[in-house]
This record gives sequence, structure tokens and C-alpha cells, in this order.
Amino acid sequence: MSTYAATVLWERGQQPFLDKKYSRRHRWSFDGGAVVTASSSPHVVPPPLSLPEAVDPEEAFVAALSSCHLLWFLAIAAERGFRVDRYADEAIGVLERNPEGRLAMTRVTLRPETAFSGAKLPTEEETADMHRRAHDECYIANSVKTDVRCEWRASVPSPGS
Repeated sequence: MSTYAATVLWERGQQPFLDKKYSRRHRWSFDGGAVVTASSSPHVVPPPLSLPEAVDPEEAFVAALSSCHLLWFLAIAAERGFRVDRYADEAIGVLERNPEGRLAMTRVTLRPETAFSGAKLPTEEETADMHRRAHDECYIANSVKTDVRCEWRASVPSPGS
């Protein structure tokens, strides 16, 4: 068993707070030393009470799912002898009312695009299989009831390969 921790810190400072006009800016700190400025989504709380340039929980949720898929995909590709040069994903999450009427991230669509080089290039079928396996192995996707989808893009060779 492994445990993971993050420290989330918000401080009121001189804000009155009870007027509900307080900043949603806060900080995420991680054990490796990374510190991230976070805020509520500007779609939920309008600026200036939110910070559009900060990471919001909804974006972090989508990024965590995408990152987990990426890491599994890279491990599987290496295991199968395929050299990955680039992996880019423009993941999208949809926040809407779920069947219980609560706001929820009901769907996350991963759209990874990969580039390979070397003597051994995967077929489209092999690439699709690696994405299916990465999706099955991703413990973040396995941990949520959100419908997590992966719409992989066709593989492209890297320039000069």
C-alpha cells in the first residue's frame, strides 16, 4: 500500500469573509517541493474572486487522469519495444449534473497523439491496444466513477526518423 499527500492552504488574511467576497486563491504543496497556485474555476466563481491563471480542481482532475494514462502508455510501449518520441494530450472534462442532480465531472475524454521512431513502429492496432491497456491499468481512472474515455489519435513518425 502507498499513501500520497498534498498540503492545501488557504488563508483569509484581511478579507472580511462573511460578505462572501473573499479570494478563492490557495496553494497546493507536494512532498517533492512543487508548489502550485490554485483557485476555484472562473466558470464557477467569477474573477476577481477566482484566478483564471491558477489551476482549479476541475483542471487538476482532468490532468491527473491524462497524466496517469500517459505514464502507463509509456511503460507499456517501452515494454513492447516501441520508442516513443512525443506524447501530447488535449484532454477535456465535462462538468454537468449527474443522474442524482449533483454537479459532477461526468466525462473526461483523453485525446493523446503519439510519435514513434526507430526500427520497430507500432501498427494502429498495436497503438490502440496499448491505449486500451493503459486505460485499464490507470489507477486514477479506476478510482473514479466518472466515465473516462480515451480517443487516441493516429500515430505519426517523428521528423527525421
